[in-house]
Amino acid sequence: MATAEPVTSLVPAPPTAKGELADQWRTLTRAATFVAVLTSPALFLWFHQQQGWSTLKSILATLALVIASRGVVDLIFRRLIPWPSLFGANTQRLREEDVMARRRVWFWRFWVKATIAIAIVATLGTLLVRAVGTAAIVQALPLIVMLPMFLVFNLLILFGPLLAMNISQVRGFEPGDAEWGVKLADVRGQAEAKEEVRRVVSLWQSGEAFERAGGKRERGLLFLGAPGTGKTMLAKAIATGFNSPFVSILGSGFAATFIGIDAIVVRYVSWKAKRLARKWGGTCIVFIDEIDAVGMRRQALGGGAAGGFGGASVHDLLFYGQNGALNTSGDLILETRAWRERLFAERDPRAASLRSGWEQRLASFMPGGMGMGGGSLALNQLLVVMDGIDNPPFLRRVFTNRLNTLLDASYVVPRRVRKVSLRLKPPRPRAEQIYFIGATNVPIERLDPALIRPGRMGRHVWFRTPTKQDRLDVFDLYIDKASHEAELDTPRRRDEIARITNGYSPAMIDQVCSMALTIAHHDGRDSFAWGDLVEAMTTIESGTAIGIEYIPSETRAVAIHEAGHAAAGHVFMKGAESTRLSIRMRGGSLGHHQALEKEERFSRFRSDEVARLVWTLGAMAAERVFYGENSNGVGGDVQSATAQAALMVGASAMGPEPVIVTPLDDESEEEARERVMKRFGLIGTQIMNRTSGGAAFGADPIAGVLSDPAKRNLAAQILGQAYVSAHNLMLHNKDAVSGIADELVIRQEVYGDELVAILDDAGLTMPQIDLSSGDAWPKM
Repeated sequence: MATAEPVTSLVPAPPTAKGELADQWRTLTRAATFVAVLTSPALFLWFHQQQGWSTLKSILATLALVIASRGVVDLIFRRLIPWPSLFGANTQRLREEDVMARRRVWFWRFWVKATIAIAIVATLGTLLVRAVGTAAIVQALPLIVMLPMFLVFNLLILFGPLLAMNISQVRGFEPGDAEWGVKLADVRGQAEAKEEVRRVVSLWQSGEAFERAGGKRERGLLFLGAPGTGKTMLAKAIATGFNSPFVSILGSGFAATFIGIDAIVVRYVSWKAKRLARKWGGTCIVFIDEIDAVGMRRQALGGGAAGGFGGASVHDLLFYGQNGALNTSGDLILETRAWRERLFAERDPRAASLRSGWEQRLASFMPGGMGMGGGSLALNQLLVVMDGIDNPPFLRRVFTNRLNTLLDASYVVPRRVRKVSLRLKPPRPRAEQIYFIGATNVPIERLDPALIRPGRMGRHVWFRTPTKQDRLDVFDLYIDKASHEAELDTPRRRDEIARITNGYSPAMIDQVCSMALTIAHHDGRDSFAWGDLVEAMTTIESGTAIGIEYIPSETRAVAIHEAGHAAAGHVFMKGAESTRLSIRMRGGSLGHHQALEKEERFSRFRSDEVARLVWTLGAMAAERVFYGENSNGVGGDVQSATAQAALMVGASAMGPEPVIVTPLDDESEEEARERVMKRFGLIGTQIMNRTSGGAAFGADPIAGVLSDPAKRNLAAQILGQAYVSAHNLMLHNKDAVSGIADELVIRQEVYGDELVAILDDAGLTMPQIDLSSGDAWPKM
């Protein structure tokens, strides 16, 4: 089998090669300048001696010709020799010289075209004056000028203000116009997305060799990810490193009241991008943020795929408060991949509230059909524009077609003499390249298939919610930018910071570092420390701690409650690690226990789900072991545990764990097992929340499971088994749990490594449960 030779020219040039190529360009242009200056004395002598001009006039004429010839040489060089790609280059001098060279070429190209146009107009004007006379032209001139102005003014009065509001959202940035302050190195926590984008953008700017080898450059990129994952930031980094014009607009900027305005805005964006591309060497990027506002699936195609609950996350039903707690009391938080996806989706401002009824009725009557959800006119026009980027220029195509048609119809001029064609060649597509980047946080199936197909925005770049390692990468960036104590530079402390910042976005990390420095400066210190960082995090997450003093007995009870959660999670949830434990009131919660999955998980076994149940019911078991009864503070835990058990039974086909028991003298093994499972069921039934009015139980799947007697009995048995495990854990480790609570009463809040150390030093052990013993069964 024949093998193809590797195309080494497709490999992006390293920074040193880019610098050498740019230096060669600089040498070439300087040589051209030297030649132009070298010939200037001969020009001066010709003007001064042969034409008889004065010395000053000859000098000015010579200078003008030298400058013009130098500009023409630049145009020729630009046509014959490709410019080096400086994407990603860190040398400021090279980038500035690149901008200067592009500006020179654009200036002289404009004046060459303007000179040709002026010569053509002057020639036609002279011929017209000779044909009809000056008097006739002067008489008709007012009517010729006023008629189109009258039509234009009326259209501007009617549509101008509305169109101006939309066009004002289209922002065009040329290199050097704005300092974004964002480089590719500043985009952290999205290594795969950055590498994918770098690969595509490198071909955008210098992919001629790629096309000669038979490839085709991608036309567009689609950034997909939850709010706050860095999509817009990466687009700004591209604009900074690409060294080409950058046009940005929000998807909502296409929304319009009257039919047609949205399509005009799309055409304006395309025109602006093409104009900037012609000016700046042939490339321009168009970035459409929140593209779902214009690119949603059209009504004729129907909605995206929908279905039942299936194997979705428990966070789809149990997600309370701004931190996404598992229960209504807000004191159980477990960071998982599904929890982060839901948390970041909740931060979308458009998901904060549904539109009211009058807004929906108003949108249905809006002539443009855009309302607040996007319209098909803008989408259709956007698709046409994206497909028409590679089309030949319209006027050139029409002129060529008409002239060739006229020559064919004349029967005089043959189409070809030998091998020489006597017709104009078909016009080639414009050299400028327009690339599109869209960003959205809606599921991809809700976008129009015509928009996201190959050839348009066919390259999809997924932005994940930041994991612990991603947060560590982002903290390395922002902590190093601010003044901080040396302790925070140790790997152990950095890892601890990343662990306890559950669900943080890059913007939140930036804010917490800034707030920590604010706290330090308020105290008269120049740099922030660990305590400042912790205070900033808790303030941003839950608001300033409420400075109220609980009565001693209540403080102790809350500490026992949270220590029960922490102890159960530490023993049973082997794949998770405690990150915070607190009894300070924040955001309406008396306290909370927060944990983090050590590794990314996409599925869980029954044992993992049962461990979560034991963690959830650990506080209730601790209260009963220490006080012989439980408080109403376990209401949120009970509701959460009920929902989790119902999902296990109803959605995942999980049942109670098989048990092995010793039969009594007068019963069989099956009867003994039935007796034990019935006892589990009685305990679970007492724990199970069956108010039926709670938000979690108002609709399927929870209500469906609990309304089925057989399924409800299985869920009750699972709850009973989990509670018996939690009860025996607390009973077996009563002194250790008491010690954890005592430490919590003193310190109020414990984080990261200190919390893990307290739990490890407590010496918590898993008890052996003998179901034949009466002591193993809690008194309910």
